[in-house]
Amino acid sequence: MSAARSDGRGSQSSNAIGGSAQFYGPTVQARDVHGGIHVRTAPPRPPTPRQLLPVPAHFTDRHAELAALDGLLARHPGAGTRQPLIVVNGPAGIGKTTLVSRWLHGHESAFPGGQLYADLRGHAADGPAGPGEILGRFLRALGSWAVPVDLAEQASLWRSVTADLSIAVMLDNAFTAAQIRPLLPGGPRSLVVVTSRRRLTGLRLDGAEFHQVQALGPAAGVELFIRGAGEDRVSDDLAAVRQVVNLCAGLPLAVCLASARFAARPRQPVAALADALAPDAGRLAVLEVEGEATVRKALDASYAVLDPEAARTYRALGLLPLPDFDSRTAAAACATSLEWAERRLDELVEANVLEDIGPDAFRFHDLVRIHARDRATATDSEADRARTLRRVADWYLQVATAAQSRITPLQLTLPRTYAEPSSLPAPFTDDRSALGWLHDRRTHLMAVVRLSVDRGWHATAWQLVDAMWPLFLRLRHYDLWIEAHRIGLEAARAHGHREAERQMLNSGAIGLSAAGRTGEAAEWYSASLSAAREAGDARDEGQALLGLGGCHYEAGRLAEAVAHLNRAVTTWEGCGYPRGVALARIVLGEVALAEHDPERAVSCFARAREGLLAVADPHDAARALAFLGRARARTGDQATGAAQMEEALAVFTASGAVHWQARTLEMLGDTARERGEDAFAEELHARALALYETTSPADARRLRRT
Repeated sequence: MSAARSDGRGSQSSNAIGGSAQFYGPTVQARDVHGGIHVRTAPPRPPTPRQLLPVPAHFTDRHAELAALDGLLARHPGAGTRQPLIVVNGPAGIGKTTLVSRWLHGHESAFPGGQLYADLRGHAADGPAGPGEILGRFLRALGSWAVPVDLAEQASLWRSVTADLSIAVMLDNAFTAAQIRPLLPGGPRSLVVVTSRRRLTGLRLDGAEFHQVQALGPAAGVELFIRGAGEDRVSDDLAAVRQVVNLCAGLPLAVCLASARFAARPRQPVAALADALAPDAGRLAVLEVEGEATVRKALDASYAVLDPEAARTYRALGLLPLPDFDSRTAAAACATSLEWAERRLDELVEANVLEDIGPDAFRFHDLVRIHARDRATATDSEADRARTLRRVADWYLQVATAAQSRITPLQLTLPRTYAEPSSLPAPFTDDRSALGWLHDRRTHLMAVVRLSVDRGWHATAWQLVDAMWPLFLRLRHYDLWIEAHRIGLEAARAHGHREAERQMLNSGAIGLSAAGRTGEAAEWYSASLSAAREAGDARDEGQALLGLGGCHYEAGRLAEAVAHLNRAVTTWEGCGYPRGVALARIVLGEVALAEHDPERAVSCFARAREGLLAVADPHDAARALAFLGRARARTGDQATGAAQMEEALAVFTASGAVHWQARTLEMLGDTARERGEDAFAEELHARALALYETTSPADARRLRRT
């Protein structure tokens, strides 16, 4: 306190303040001061805290995300005993902080006590922020200048100060649930929103609601790029802009960095940026802007906090040429138990570097996948990386071979070779689930076939194609069938395995013929026939003759078809292959139907069915039965024929053979039409059409024309 005083010589001053006097703190100006003076002052009242980060001008879209957060808040009308706690999580660079800042700015009036913000530095190099550091800052912002040192006392004071307040607290970049709990306010009228790269599942115990931020859609990504780059520069090349956005995989940070790089290069066309981003190698380097947070730095920080086993799994999975993977693939890649792999996958999902697309299916965001592969390249030796890939290739070969043995046990299977065999059990227990595995993993299998060729593992490549046979036979994915066998044929030749070469020629020719490419199929069969005769392999010779007979039949050359088929029967009878004889008789029955001789067709199909049942081939026996039923219907015995076709349909339905379900339904529909049951015929054909559309568009087009 300062006051006017006497001049010390007995005379009184004039109660004036002048000169260069300066005053600090409370000041009393008076002529005379008597008695004890007590001055009490209160610290200045702080302004209502409005600490939220500003929202970038290029904030784009996110309408669905904002509405989802509104929905979570609406679950807590404010009358409860606990304040709403919302965790917003997602991978690095997905836009969590910007989204929450934008949302809370829109709810400012709902929290008159203020809005507090703290960066918990969950992935900072110097470690996460401690709760005491944040509590001290929050308490001072609300006017509590005397902050205790002890964390428990700080938390107690924080709850007391906030008990009657209505505030919003944004806790950004959290690392653990333990960071959050001491920072929860004391009253029910406040809101806490946490952002984290991790899922923070433990906060469910505290009543948290969760929202996972998704990547931007293509249109929003284009809008975000244009806002950063300037519409004038990109309006004439929107296709290239869409390509850039696609290569950024909907990650807002990546799109912003790409647009900043583009804006800094005024003479560069958008297409040049797209070309620079296109290769996986170096894409993260292109998304570097000096002085800015980058995708690589953000992902490096997420990777740095993984424990060593999770980091190892991250690197291994980043090497795989697969769009997604399951726990068994992860276990095979790391040469570990299934239980070990499941724990590591859970850790990666919790860290939000891996997406759980359920059930037992996971994938990387594209840029995260590139980062994981880059970390593997930087950390692991070439030999270790090759071993990881070989383990996965052998795992797929092992499981596909198990499926083949289960579904088509009578099919000749050439010996398999494994460099890194796995002890993991196959993920199926019956024919239907085995076929389902092949169908669901067909793109994975093809990716592993291509990987094997690229790595020079030619035996693995053709063996995988051979193991996929039940998929092609039962579900008729013709384009995949043909592509796989072209690759398999070249791999067999590169391997120098003549028997495998014939196998690829025969199996591939069947696919070409089934797809209506009979001329090319005949060329493959002819090459197989020459190779079989050169090798003295009667069984393969009969297969080639059967195939050529089928090609002649498809081309309408029925006499030539019968000649080749009879030669196939003779050849197979001579080498003791009754199953082949029965298969040839099925095609002879089809020729008889085409020649309008249903009685001869019945004989062919009946003998074929008898032979296939004798060798325990239920699938092909059902094929013979379906044709037998159709032939009987053509003789006029429509009731018996329809019953036999229905019996065959039940077998195909139970085994999951979609193509033959469709084929049998089509024949049933034809029979119904011949009986004058047009409505029923249309219903059966509609069911067949729906199935054809999933496996054979060519058959679907053919049926529509009938």
